[in-house]
Amino acid sequence: MLTWRMTLAAVCLLIGANGCATSGSRSPGEVQTLKVTASAYNSLHGQGSGDPTLAAWGDRLEPGMKAIAVSRDLIALGLTHGTEVEIEGLPGTWIVRDKMARRWKRHIDVYMGVDRRAARQWGRRPVTIRWTPAAKP
Repeated sequence: MLTWRMTLAAVCLLIGANGCATSGSRSPGEVQTLKVTASAYNSLHGQGSGDPTLAAWGDRLEPGMKAIAVSRDLIALGLTHGTEVEIEGLPGTWIVRDKMARRWKRHIDVYMGVDRRAARQWGRRPVTIRWTPAAKP
């Protein structure tokens, strides 16, 4: 009997490893890559509800921080609060600090502080991200 992991592994072989990452197929500490859609967001009043500087996990966002929000399906792949992420096309390491609304899938949102122009210029684009999931307790 085939398990979902065996089926997913077969699909990954067919479409190429770059398009797949699974929570159970790799060891903790092993770098994972995934193609996602990336957009940008700001912490400005009128963009969302409530305090625009308060992230979903309780972090305070401040201009200059290298923070991202992740779609909730990515959390199951090891992109949890505090995970360090490299993003194709952006320098440095970014930290998962926020969660996106449930409707988003395979998506990250790059924090651009209060620079509305930078967020608009980034737009929405496909990128490859890299991270190392932490070991589960």
